[in-house]
Amino acid sequence: MKEQNKSCTAAFTGHRFVSRTEIPQLQEKLKKTIGSLTDKGVSFFMSGCAVGFDTLAANAVLKAREHTQSIRLILALPCINQDSRWRESDKQAYKYLLNNADEIIYVSEQPYFNGCMEQRNLYLVEHSSILVAYMTHGRSGTSQTIRLAGERGVEVINLALNNP
Repeated sequence: MKEQNKSCTAAFTGHRFVSRTEIPQLQEKLKKTIGSLTDKGVSFFMSGCAVGFDTLAANAVLKAREHTQSIRLILALPCINQDSRWRESDKQAYKYLLNNADEIIYVSEQPYFNGCMEQRNLYLVEHSSILVAYMTHGRSGTSQTIRLAGERGVEVINLALNNP
């Protein structure tokens, strides 16, 4: 397996709540974006694996991997018990992703603490050259991550705005 390199790595960030009516269109945008990025040499895709957009994106990578086996899904998790307060259905989806990821990185190996999500977001930005986002409104962890990416020269593709 090829060693992860920032220049061939894309990360995902987005809102936890995605309207059910938006999901099919967003899944299609993810499919096209992942395909386009793969064609440009991106082979590593990192997800923070939160409920919502992160989970949609990680599943899209797994689906793409069925056809393009050279791509890898990396989960960059903020803490060891990220799913401890989630609904059972979300925990099952999380376990599926953990079992099917090519690599799991715990940004912190401690239980949840204030600031662990920000550390995870910084990790995503610092270890990727492209940030694929789903941001429909500001004042969120997603908007902070996009701002951080801009400050560090990481390209941002906001699927809420762009049609790949």
